Amino acid sequence: MSKQLDDSDLARFAERYMAQWNESDPQLRRKLIEEVWASSGAQTLVDPPVEIRAAAANLNFAVPALEVRGHDAMAARVSRAYEMFVAPGEYLFEVGVATRLPAGLIGLPWSMVSRTDGSVAGGGFEVIGLDSDGRITSDHQFIEGVR
Repeated sequence: MSKQLDDSDLARFAERYMAQWNESDPQLRRKLIEEVWASSGAQTLVDPPVEIRAAAANLNFAVPALEVRGHDAMAARVSRAYEMFVAPGEYLFEVGVATRLPAGLIGLPWSMVSRTDGSVAGGGFEVIGLDSDGRITSDHQFIEGVR
């Protein structure tokens, strides 16, 4: 059962969701993940990057579903994104305005922006389902134009 959030809860959730991706301290990052995600929560990359699709097609596989499930896998996923994009000092992730979607889902836009000039280097949209405690059970991530 998905938890219904009021507007202020929705804004706080969006900020906490994005904070995990920008957190430099691994212990605090893990704590955020455990607060935001259900223990069996899963993130699915809906439209994998071209390189992955091409490699799969070369092996006669349909586009593979890329999924991480559980706190340990999510911690590895978030930490790797942090190492690639935030730690070098070039980018930060910023959250847009979260919206309620049908069926109790949340829509969450985000951008990866340059720390030097604020230009947008990429972004995406999350479609998130929550459990009754307000933790993520499913997150379908759509990435657009990450350079």
